[in-house]
Amino acid sequence: MDDAQVWATVWLGIAAVFGVGELLMAGSFFLIPFAVGALAAALITFITSQIWLGLIVFLFGSFGAFLAMRPLADRMDDAIGNPLGVGANRLIGDIGSLTEAIPAGHGQTGVVTVGAEVWNAECNTGAALPVGSEVRIVEVRGTRIIVEPVNNPIFEN
Repeated sequence: MDDAQVWATVWLGIAAVFGVGELLMAGSFFLIPFAVGALAAALITFITSQIWLGLIVFLFGSFGAFLAMRPLADRMDDAIGNPLGVGANRLIGDIGSLTEAIPAGHGQTGVVTVGAEVWNAECNTGAALPVGSEVRIVEVRGTRIIVEPVNNPIFEN
């Protein structure tokens, strides 16, 4: 075997490793662009017998495949979103106690203790809530939680 055939076989092996790695790894299309680039490099190296051309095709092919697959990966990630029960969203539905009052008005914040955690909180109704009020967490926005008063019959389940 000449060097070009050896390199074409090496590129095929690299493509297989990246392809299997993609199948075994959780996530969205991280290794598959490299598998596509390596497959293209194997094909070019086999056809042209130019080893350097295979490397260039691998680099540009991987980058092109990455750009082509990124919108699909983004759509898949958006479809999954941040599910309830994961990260800070695990707090949704929990009851907390105000340790710092929330003044009246939207955008006004106070402090809520939920279990052993302390969070900045905003009332979803814009109502003033005094210290010691029990509140239910309805949403998480970054480092702030959105709460509703528990003792309000409108919000009772």
